[in-house]
Amino acid sequence: MHTYTAKQLAEVLQNEDPQMNLRTVRYYTQIGMLPPLELVGNKRAYTDSHLHYLRAILVLTRSGETLASAQEKLAGLTMDEIMKLGDNLRLYQSDQMLQSEMHVVSEDVILSVSPRISTALKEKMLETITRLLQEEGQV
Repeated sequence: MHTYTAKQLAEVLQNEDPQMNLRTVRYYTQIGMLPPLELVGNKRAYTDSHLHYLRAILVLTRSGETLASAQEKLAGLTMDEIMKLGDNLRLYQSDQMLQSEMHVVSEDVILSVSPRISTALKEKMLETITRLLQEEGQV
């Protein structure tokens, strides 16, 4: 288990999201978005679990959730689910999104495809997803 100061944690996250800063880390801690800090020796410290929570918060807020609804959603998740959610942060990085092609399949489904995928495979994927949605009455 790694331990971090608030500043160290902010620096790690800033590499993944330039908008993350020390003030934001402290604010999320203050309003209870994160679990209580761990006691290491005689100091309180952030751990890897706090890092996973912050990544998950970034994903939720980037997908349109308010802080209140993000906090509510996180409260109902296991640590494994929070880690999986946080792993999606890279999908929300602007350079990743700019390089990918976005295809709106339906109101509820948007497909993001890397430029490394061939045109033929993209078309097959879109046809398959559309067919599956039609079979389920979703389109």
